[in-house]
Amino acid sequence: MKPYRPSARHIPELNGLRVLLVFIVSWYHIWQQSWWTPYVGKYSLDFLVRAGYVPVDGTILLSGFLLFLPHARAMLLGEGVPDTRAFYQKRLMRIVPSYFFVTLLMLFAVAIPYGLYYGNTANLWKDVLMHLTFTQTFDFSTYIATPIGVASWTVAIEMQAYLIFPLLAKWARKNPLATFSSMAAAALLFRSWVVWGMQDYNMVVNQLINFLDVYAMGMAASLLYVKLTTLYPEDRRRFLWQAAATLAVALAFWGLKELMQDQAGSSGQSAIQAGQMVRRPAFAFLLALLTLGLPFAVRPVRFLAGNRLMGFLAMISMNYYLMHQNIAVHLKRIGFPPSVSDMPNMAPGGPEKPWVYQYTALCFGLSVLTAIAITFLIEKPGAWALKKGFARLNQAQDAWLARKKEPQA
Repeated sequence: MKPYRPSARHIPELNGLRVLLVFIVSWYHIWQQSWWTPYVGKYSLDFLVRAGYVPVDGTILLSGFLLFLPHARAMLLGEGVPDTRAFYQKRLMRIVPSYFFVTLLMLFAVAIPYGLYYGNTANLWKDVLMHLTFTQTFDFSTYIATPIGVASWTVAIEMQAYLIFPLLAKWARKNPLATFSSMAAAALLFRSWVVWGMQDYNMVVNQLINFLDVYAMGMAASLLYVKLTTLYPEDRRRFLWQAAATLAVALAFWGLKELMQDQAGSSGQSAIQAGQMVRRPAFAFLLALLTLGLPFAVRPVRFLAGNRLMGFLAMISMNYYLMHQNIAVHLKRIGFPPSVSDMPNMAPGGPEKPWVYQYTALCFGLSVLTAIAITFLIEKPGAWALKKGFARLNQAQDAWLARKKEPQA
């Protein structure tokens, strides 16, 4: 049997990492509604749910890693530079069908029927317009107070990053150190100004500039990963590589646990957000170490992270992410499952049982089922339709450019 060799193109182990990150974030949002603290035996996982918003940084780092991967191959393996037009079109095909559908679903199935805009038509139109243009992070009412999907801000940040990514990638191909350092410096300077000069961080903690160092860390890790794949030995030394990578994975998980426990100890909204920003570079570094280590780890670890189930869950993860918080909040709104007390999450002695178990299972289960439905009924057909439309548009554009280049008679 041919010895295993990490691929610079296909990295299934990152599917498991993405699933884990999205799962923890969704658990945090569901915990916000249930206040149920999970235990493993006598070991409390309170820190994991209490600081469960932190893994959002990991999904952003993974985005930077995967987006830059073809550019890293171009730099180190001599492959062609990715086409900018194709890049934008692929991003639109991936994001727009599901995102627009979920936004409009929440508008017409929840926000309007339940009067969540309180008759303010102007706020309704502003909310919808800013969501559909991925600019909702710039206004409090459309970012913090929106009734059509608070979690969608992450997708907006990603789309904003896509706008400038081809330029960042071009600079990085020419001078990676200067580009990554500049991105990190911009984020750190902004973050320092915010932490020391402001009291309310709600509108700044998750702006794109505050994630530039996380994107830079992901892009740098991508370049390092491709280099490591070229150095990976096929003789017995590969077992030393796998042992070292497995140790790195274990250390990364341990470090992330320690940081999340520290973050979970923050008290008060401002302290929580300040702690999140201060710890963000450390989180990004450990998440980058985890991203680099998994594809080189021993086979059982690679299997756990890169099996077919993880591939499927990663495929539906964006739609799961878009729906989970909406489902959790709406189940509470309609009082389902039924409970004895009006506020079962705040019952004396802890969340009301069996309501808390039923509610948590419903949140996770319905989120997975709706994600599957949206993936296969909306995202994939929508991507296919957009692909057809882009093909015709590209053909017309290429023909127009060809005619323009023809010599005039």
